[in-house]
Amino acid sequence: MKIDIDSLNYDELVELNHKIVARLKFLNSMHTHKEMMQFSPGDQVCFEPPGRNKQFGTLVKYNKKTVTVITESGQKWNVSPYLLNKVKSVKGKKNKQGKIINLHEREFNLN
Repeated sequence: MKIDIDSLNYDELVELNHKIVARLKFLNSMHTHKEMMQFSPGDQVCFEPPGRNKQFGTLVKYNKKTVTVITESGQKWNVSPYLLNKVKSVKGKKNKQGKIINLHEREFNLN
């Protein structure tokens, strides 16, 4: 696409600028929405704020550009969905161990 902006006057350039900014905001919000839909309220998530340790918590709410996360320590954070990672829960899974043989107590029949 080629637009000849040299032929546009001041008012037309300002109008074009407003349209471009509006379109970029729309595209950004659609991308953010798509990222948000990777998560659901109740999901266990983690994120790493600058200069702080990794935070673990539960996503509780969608906002316009962020999601609200309540951390394990009870803090409330509004976080960009780009910064979140899902945490795979290991609770509730039974420990499936195979048969364990203690080699030191095993008797050997040498006959």
